[in-house]
Amino acid sequence: AIDDGVVTLTPANETKEAMALWGTYASILRNLITGVTEGYEKKLEIEGVGYRAEASGNKLTLNVGFSHPVVMEVPEGLSAAVEKNEITIGGIDKHAVGQFAANVRKVKKPEPYKGKGIRYQGEYIIRKQGKKAV
Repeated sequence: AIDDGVVTLTPANETKEAMALWGTYASILRNLITGVTEGYEKKLEIEGVGYRAEASGNKLTLNVGFSHPVVMEVPEGLSAAVEKNEITIGGIDKHAVGQFAANVRKVKKPEPYKGKGIRYQGEYIIRKQGKKAV
């Protein structure tokens, strides 16, 4: 129900499933409203010598140590911008932004020895010791 600009959700009946979905639908609706008013964005950092990204039109090109550049198509409704070693993915759909950011990160996950790869901004990578010379 919408009254005076306030959206109110109520479950159709008192079953366990209806009560569980009540909160789910409220959260989805809240995310839709926030997405349209403010928008969502995820920031990814690229770390590694020679690793870089480039955004042009609806294509995101990643050079992350492979023998070929990885070209990804930015889904409709999302935007991708690159500044130095930071990729910013933005849009109004929280799920689509998070999914595309996860797909970009999946191209080259951060490795535990030197930390090279693509990571979310603020993500902490647990480092490993590596081999020791005896």
